[in-house]
Amino acid sequence: MGRRADTIQGLYRAFSGALGPSHWWPGDTPFEVAVGAILTQNTNWQNVEKAIANLKAEGALTARGLRALPLARLEELIRPAGYFRVKTQRLTDFLDFLEQEAGLEIEALAEQSLEQLRPKLLSVRGIGPETADSILLYALGKTTFVVDAYTVRMFSRHGLIPEVTDYYEVQDIAQSAMEPEVADYNEFHALIVRAAKQWCRKSKPHCALCPARALLHNPDELPS
Repeated sequence: MGRRADTIQGLYRAFSGALGPSHWWPGDTPFEVAVGAILTQNTNWQNVEKAIANLKAEGALTARGLRALPLARLEELIRPAGYFRVKTQRLTDFLDFLEQEAGLEIEALAEQSLEQLRPKLLSVRGIGPETADSILLYALGKTTFVVDAYTVRMFSRHGLIPEVTDYYEVQDIAQSAMEPEVADYNEFHALIVRAAKQWCRKSKPHCALCPARALLHNPDELPS
């Protein structure tokens, strides 16, 4: 086992021991998870929660319920998530895809393989790799690891990735160090998000308090 794999598995163990189970991703149904993955683009989850709450109060947080909403009303309901006109279009495009592929039944998408489904999701306007993988992993139970800004920051500080990298390189590094298990991909990504918010902050990281400090590639180069 190489240093990268040792470090990644060590991060998982350290954060799991310090933070406990994550119970991630927030969402009562696969469709709600998919909507949340689209709405969370370029905003924080607190804002998404407000938009989700609005949709639930409207009785519209189903594929058919969302489809029945006038666009102006949908824009109004998801306004707290920001970029509400853009995101209304993205939700509409996703509904078009869902209707074509599965008759608006998101659970039916799970019958397709990851290799079949991922390119199709990526072909939907406004759905990039992170959003697609969030839907695939959290809503449909497919074994694909989600990479976000927290992952890149943490892996970079631990010397796991070069300064200039892309989504798929980071994903390959993570997946090569782990068994392809949905539960582990789910939990590790959730732990990275939680640990990044608590210790591995963008500015003024709390490295001295981090349970994974011993795994830093060059611990003396980072602030304590």
